[in-house]
Amino acid sequence: MKALLICAALLVSSPLYAAQLLIDLGSGGHTWQTDELLQHPEARDITLNNDVSYKRDMRYRAVPIASLLKGLQPQDHLQAVALDGFAAELSAAPLLNRQGAQAWLAIEDPAKPWPALATGKPSAGPFYLVWSNPEAGHISPEQWPFQVARLQRLAPVAQRFPALNPDPKLAANDPVNQGFALFQKNCLACHRLNGAGDSQLGPDLNSPYSPTEYFGDDFLKRYIRDPQSLRRWPQAKMPGFNSNVLPDAELELLLGYLRHMAGRKQFP
Repeated sequence: MKALLICAALLVSSPLYAAQLLIDLGSGGHTWQTDELLQHPEARDITLNNDVSYKRDMRYRAVPIASLLKGLQPQDHLQAVALDGFAAELSAAPLLNRQGAQAWLAIEDPAKPWPALATGKPSAGPFYLVWSNPEAGHISPEQWPFQVARLQRLAPVAQRFPALNPDPKLAANDPVNQGFALFQKNCLACHRLNGAGDSQLGPDLNSPYSPTEYFGDDFLKRYIRDPQSLRRWPQAKMPGFNSNVLPDAELELLLGYLRHMAGRKQFP
């Protein structure tokens, strides 16, 4: 009996096992097995320069994500949920694009496991959303979710989480609303605000205080650009957002949204 338990534990802890990915677009979910994806008719080997998670060139067996999202429309909204609680909010249009910046689902082959992300940490598998030519689509690090377990179509963020919304009196093209769009793209995968959001990783960015209330403007910008230049600890996970990913003008818009929401606190 003891031997059986040991064998079972080894099977669970070993990276050499197949995994499952649930894709639910609202008309009945489909669960993909690792082998199915590795043998998908559109699967191919791709090489990515300076992979966001591994910080070096990587080669993957991958399937164009658009081929797995049949029926999804460009105006739809998708959420990628990772094993650790990371919940990336993704507009459908870039995912469906097959030119310029193209999204791929990288599949970890149990027979050829990927390297660990860091000492004592797992790999980016079993499934990892990656991008070829990301600079063409202004793709942010938060749009590269790894250890993905589920992709699901959901209502837009503003409908699901009213507590995130700026003052409804503002025009649609107001800078604060532009900052809200950037917050969804770059921050909501890890952070909540006013208790609203699906992620379980980072702290709330408005409750009890907004970072705009306790950081000087210059230091807050520096923190967003290079978090560990101000706060360094072994478990730090927040990536830096350089000017290629988040240009200075967009950073100002994002901070404008956070300042605005500091005046619209809702305590969960």
